[in-house]
Amino acid sequence: MSQFFQVHPENPQARLIKQAVEIIRGGGVVVYPTDSSYAIGCLIGDKGPVERIRRLRQLDDKHNFTLVCSDLSQIGLFAKVDTAAFRVLKAHTPGPYTFILNATREVPRMLLHPKRRTIGLRVPGHPIAQALAEQLGEPLMSVSLILPGEALPMSDPYEMRQVLEHHVDLIIDGGYGGLEASTVVNLADGEPEVFRVGCGDPTPFQGEEA
Repeated sequence: MSQFFQVHPENPQARLIKQAVEIIRGGGVVVYPTDSSYAIGCLIGDKGPVERIRRLRQLDDKHNFTLVCSDLSQIGLFAKVDTAAFRVLKAHTPGPYTFILNATREVPRMLLHPKRRTIGLRVPGHPIAQALAEQLGEPLMSVSLILPGEALPMSDPYEMRQVLEHHVDLIIDGGYGGLEASTVVNLADGEPEVFRVGCGDPTPFQGEEA
């Protein structure tokens, strides 16, 4: 039976964030809101929770997880960020974007693209997601909360509670979530390339040089 925390979406209660992080550190799988849609996440490189998320979402081993960071300094530990990429990241984070970057050695092999050493990273503009990553002291390994056979992410925390209470350890209710995933922008090859259009405006990356 999962726990259910009602957390203020603009001023997250420190006590509940701390309890949520203890659950994550203990190997828990958590559902939490971002500035695009709800996500499901766990500790980086923790194989048990990763496999639980894969089963729940019915993902194969080629599906890329995203590292959800609290700020740019966390990104710099897990990705190779040159001056041009940093300029792009600084201009568009926090925000509803996932950036594909070349990974550092800090990233566990099972998180990497199978053919390229790249990783998706994002800094969501949502206080709850930022508070979790900040309190955790490292990024949350995450994917969007889209259940098998569904085209859109789950958005109603009470529906999540009914459907997922035996599959996850914690659901954080931060209000209704969005119905679009983040916009994915590749920065690994130099010039920005939009891989997926989501709720983040893609136009700043079309024709922008990096």
